[in-house]
Amino acid sequence: MTSPAVPSLSGIQERIRSASTVLELDAIEQDLFGRKQGLLTVAMKELSQATPEERIAKGKSLNALKQECTTLLADRRRELSLSALGSLAQTDPLDVTLDLPKHDRGHLHLIPEFIRSVEEVFGRMGFGVAEGPEIEDEARQFDLLNFPREHAARDAQDIFYVDIDAPPDNRFLLRGHTSPVQIRYMQTHKPPLRIICPGKVYRKDADATHSPMFHQFEGLMIDRDTSLANMKAVMITAIRELISPNAEFRFRTGFFPFVEPGLEVDMRWQGDEGASREGKWMEIAGCGMVHPSVLKNCGIDPKKWQGFAFGFGVERMLMIKHQIPDLRSFFEGDLRFLRQF
Repeated sequence: MTSPAVPSLSGIQERIRSASTVLELDAIEQDLFGRKQGLLTVAMKELSQATPEERIAKGKSLNALKQECTTLLADRRRELSLSALGSLAQTDPLDVTLDLPKHDRGHLHLIPEFIRSVEEVFGRMGFGVAEGPEIEDEARQFDLLNFPREHAARDAQDIFYVDIDAPPDNRFLLRGHTSPVQIRYMQTHKPPLRIICPGKVYRKDADATHSPMFHQFEGLMIDRDTSLANMKAVMITAIRELISPNAEFRFRTGFFPFVEPGLEVDMRWQGDEGASREGKWMEIAGCGMVHPSVLKNCGIDPKKWQGFAFGFGVERMLMIKHQIPDLRSFFEGDLRFLRQF
């Protein structure tokens, strides 16, 4: 058997120390450790031809040589790297006055962003936030809110009924407004009360200004001496912060089963860019004093307590604020639309 030769370390050390570039080190590393022709690779393969005694002795020497070469290569790479960094000021000066590249950053969708603003504005006026389930029963959706049995809002053409086992006079449905949240809150809390109820609601409407699913926020305040004047002050203050400080308002009578008297609110304002929107009143909300029957239904004595309630459509408010012509734009996920806001 031919005894395999152990490569000389001195020549390898000199090659590594004299390497002036990383590319030269890569070539040396290939010469040493290449899979087929590498000097150390071939020497290790030839160990199979040695006697057992030689294999042990030569194997130790080759492993020591391999470790030494690996260390020398790593040290020389570090030296070359530090040398390159030292000359970087001359070869690649850094201009600290340059702006960093801009990165795309995400942001909240218009709807949850606006709802957060609503909660913040009303929170400063002492209103808490109440939430409730999106599947309700007819009692809280209609009966306890003073809707008569023959009211058109109960029709299956207007509301989504859910196929869940229930008594025929108290079926389950997707809530058509967030007023059931007010009912639940009045049933479990004692006055005085001051809350807003934001959330999703569902109705069978679908066109440029209506959607089968949209968002509302309603408000409720009950106290001993609450009046329409309090309601108007709260609503005007909130809308001017949420939409425009230049907003003008018009309150006119309207009918809702759960309030008496009932009012509808119209608004117009001078655009922030000077574009006049005067002369065009836009309906934005329904409101009024909570009907005594609704208070009774929730266990509140209407002779001691009175209050007001109001309701806004979130998408409607945003369409007015940003002059968005089609409500469906909120739900299509088109980045060209979303990046505008």
